[in-house]
Amino acid sequence: MTSPEAESLPADPAPEEPSQGAPSAAKPAAEPPADAPGPADAAAPADAAPAAPPPRPEERLEKAVRAAEQALIEFEIAVETFRVEVENFSRLHHQKLGPMYTRLDELDAQIAEAKAARTGDAEDLRLAREARARVMPMPGVEELFHGWIDSEGLSPEGASMLNDQPVRPPQRVRPSADARRLYRDLVRKAHPDLAQGEAERTRRDAFIARVNHAYTLGDEEALRALTAEWEEGPASEEQPPSRSEELYARLEWLAERKEMLTLVAKRLEDGAIGSMLRVAQDDPDGLLDQIAEQLLAEVAGRERELAALLE
Repeated sequence: MTSPEAESLPADPAPEEPSQGAPSAAKPAAEPPADAPGPADAAAPADAAPAAPPPRPEERLEKAVRAAEQALIEFEIAVETFRVEVENFSRLHHQKLGPMYTRLDELDAQIAEAKAARTGDAEDLRLAREARARVMPMPGVEELFHGWIDSEGLSPEGASMLNDQPVRPPQRVRPSADARRLYRDLVRKAHPDLAQGEAERTRRDAFIARVNHAYTLGDEEALRALTAEWEEGPASEEQPPSRSEELYARLEWLAERKEMLTLVAKRLEDGAIGSMLRVAQDDPDGLLDQIAEQLLAEVAGRERELAALLE
């Protein structure tokens, strides 16, 4: 629609506008040539107005950096939420099902010992010794330090003890929908990758660490308090860098971090817990209950077998 109008404008204004003004002035015919520069001059500003200044060389880079930042943040949110689910599932699996596995090991040892006592066979005696050894394994670092430290360092519970924070295990594998919404909103607003200076990055790093801790516990109240705290805090300066070199370096850093997070996500997905979570994406807590029912059935079966051997 704009191009036809633009084509009609140059043909009409010069001859017709002076002739429409001529009846009211009734001046001689020699004036139109003198007045001709006027419409031409008037047309020049009209033509110059739409011509925007040329874009800065960094403008496209700035857009690319902002898009890459947002994409990385969304990816980090996905990886972190999955990591929390894997960690919570592992801890709840140990808390809820650990005693059942221990009971099964004890029953297996008693069954093997009862068989060996009946037969006196050397092979049965060996199997009985191996079964008993599985019930009383050598304690590992995690057991010696009551689960507060492992090969990865301090657990969240251990860190809470050192920081005088209340120790509380997760309530469920997947935090509530409100907790997930609050967490995502906070990370999108306060992510350290949005900082433009070292001081701001340090502040955001510390804040996001508190956000992650609250989300790991599924603590909606704490997440709401953190949301209010962030909204009351100093406004973040998110002006994009002005130099092309800085923007290129920024893009390179974002790409490297994405590669690192991809490796983290792959390790999580390829692990035993990650594989189980993929099977039960809709209801991971239900999967724990299902495993518990299976283990209870196995315990009952072992107890019947042992009772039959001891008769």
